[in-house]
Amino acid sequence: MERNRGTALVRRPGPRLAEGIVTHLERTPVDVARARAEHDAYVAALEAAGWRTVEVEPADDHPDAVFVEDTVVVVDDLAVLTRSGAPGRRGELAGTRRAVESLGLRTVALAEPATLDGGDVLQVGTTVYVGRGGRTNAAGVRALRELLAPLGRTVVPVPLRGVLHLKSAVTALPDGTLVGLPSSVDPAGLPSLRVPPEEPGAHVVPLGGGTVLLAASAPRTAQWLDDLGFDVVPVEVGEFEKLEGCVTCLNVLIPG
Repeated sequence: MERNRGTALVRRPGPRLAEGIVTHLERTPVDVARARAEHDAYVAALEAAGWRTVEVEPADDHPDAVFVEDTVVVVDDLAVLTRSGAPGRRGELAGTRRAVESLGLRTVALAEPATLDGGDVLQVGTTVYVGRGGRTNAAGVRALRELLAPLGRTVVPVPLRGVLHLKSAVTALPDGTLVGLPSSVDPAGLPSLRVPPEEPGAHVVPLGGGTVLLAASAPRTAQWLDDLGFDVVPVEVGEFEKLEGCVTCLNVLIPG
């Protein structure tokens, strides 16, 4: 694998992980020890693909803090610190702020009345799709648009149906093709979606070149992507899936 692709922010699962917020799923027991082992393997996969991992300091009083993607949106040299639509998650931001500042990024924090989770933000080239649902409001979309317009980005809001975040339903392959679940989004603002063979297959993380990270719970999608010419790195994220997490929300990739 190529080296020095960039920096990946990650945060270890805390002791209260099993208390994480569940919105659209029935709560099931979470094995914290198993989650930590899954997270270790996840971090190892990022590093094997050429990403330097930087650990955001723990936020052990916040059960969902492992889902570090929700706390910041990075575009070029700008780090937009979010303001979650789940008030209990806003205390996760302090450690993320220190991490992005240590990397020399410009930082700006969203303010009331805006709410936005990073899991609602999908960047594809110069287009930034933003899920409009339970965690991100209209003021959050407007605020992000104002911040990103000077960077040449176009913000496109996408109404959601029955999913926590936009990236719970739609992600992008390395070539920019969107993959996802048409039943969970209003497709009016999206180009055509390629529908994966199974629900967890809607979540991919492009790692550079033609390589994607994919949950091990989507083996048919792994074969489908292989047939399309992509290299698939499967990782176990079953304990995080119980909390409506997926492969996208456990990192923030900052290209080198």
